[in-house]
Amino acid sequence: MGCAGGGAKDRIDAHIPISYPDIARVFALYEPLAMRSADYKFELVLAEEFSPNRTVDLWTVRLKPGIEFHNGKTLTADDAIFSIRRIINPKNPGAGAAGLSDIDPQGLRKLDERTFEIRLKSPFATFDTELGGYANGIVPVGYDPKKPVGTGPFRFGSFTPGERSIFPAHKNYWRHGLPHVDELVIIDFPDDTARINALLGGQVHAIDNVPFAQGRVMGVTPGVKPLVAKTGAWLPFTMRVDQAPFDDVRVRQAMRLVVDRPQMVLQALAGEGSIANDLYSPFDPCYAADLPQRHQDYAQAKSLLKAAGREGLEVELVTADVAAGLVEAAQVFAEQARGAGIRVKIRKVDSGVFYGSDYLKWTFAQDFWFTRDYLAQVSTCAMPGSPYNETHWSDPKFQALIGEARRTLDHNKRCAILHDAQKMEYDTGGYIIWGFRNQIDAYSAKTTGWVPAKTGTPLGNYGFAPVHFV
Repeated sequence: MGCAGGGAKDRIDAHIPISYPDIARVFALYEPLAMRSADYKFELVLAEEFSPNRTVDLWTVRLKPGIEFHNGKTLTADDAIFSIRRIINPKNPGAGAAGLSDIDPQGLRKLDERTFEIRLKSPFATFDTELGGYANGIVPVGYDPKKPVGTGPFRFGSFTPGERSIFPAHKNYWRHGLPHVDELVIIDFPDDTARINALLGGQVHAIDNVPFAQGRVMGVTPGVKPLVAKTGAWLPFTMRVDQAPFDDVRVRQAMRLVVDRPQMVLQALAGEGSIANDLYSPFDPCYAADLPQRHQDYAQAKSLLKAAGREGLEVELVTADVAAGLVEAAQVFAEQARGAGIRVKIRKVDSGVFYGSDYLKWTFAQDFWFTRDYLAQVSTCAMPGSPYNETHWSDPKFQALIGEARRTLDHNKRCAILHDAQKMEYDTGGYIIWGFRNQIDAYSAKTTGWVPAKTGTPLGNYGFAPVHFV
């Protein structure tokens, strides 16, 4: 397959994926205890059962029997405990560490070969969903990312950062009969045109992140089929709330008001998506759908900027071709912002620079996110200890609300608390969330088994295992 982005800083570590090629490798090699399926249902993967106590501060996990790692070792509770400790290691935390921050490191206890306990520092009513997630893969005790071993449908063959990964099939994969193909090759294609040409020319059998303007073309091209999924995935603009000019909430509010959201979806996504309201997690049952839809309002934006002493504001927007629609959104935003007297200078960098040493430090930039539930998303990007807190959002009142929600067992009461948290982000947060994009991928008509994913993860959660030739 041809994968968007990638570069010299590509990773193959189970617990620290960043770019699309990293994520594709994670889905191929590793598996978590549970995760969201392509239709966004929470399903058990390596776990057979999650059992909380009455106060939901102690969770017992039972593993499925007979699951074999690529090296022939049978999965045990020791491996799961090792993996969780590796993810939450404060010296080198994994991408899922923030969601597992309630774990007491001394409270991981093996009960038998397939069963272990996780004691939490405080009650967490939806902790099982935090354990689920592609970045929380279970690896064997002593795992070395230089010689990666997992339980996934493919095993490690070779890995050349910025170029390609070769993964032979895992013949003793626990999902019997899968995978159907003998080998998976993931090739980096930072350039959209090169990636599309690779599919059209037969160099690859599938590609992720087809540019939205090319989506319809894929549908009428002989030998090629599009894979379109309606998702809750989002392409935010990220404003650092701790740096000028975005340390003034009035500036952040003004920036949100310059966006014509329907026009942004139409032009940046070629209509392949739906408008958003500066909030993420639209599939969460506690999503605050009642908050007034934000519309473009140049007069109010100018008034806010004048009050903040920022008339004639000039900002630099850092962007990169790391996700379909990202650069296009930057261009549309810059044009729309002119209506409020804001001059946006676009600085386009390559993916290696974007995800390099300045990643998470850009004052004004963009990013891409897949669909997550609200608490899981907050853990990843909106708390002081979040691994990807790109807006540097840190509000004690917000943190208190999140802590209260985690401890609340009653669903309706928890939703009321989360509504207040979402209202805070809606009013004063550092994200401009203008739309939810469809995920458009494409594959050769010589293959079948691809399924669209509401999660927003390309190629049906990079679902390589069921794919076969026709």
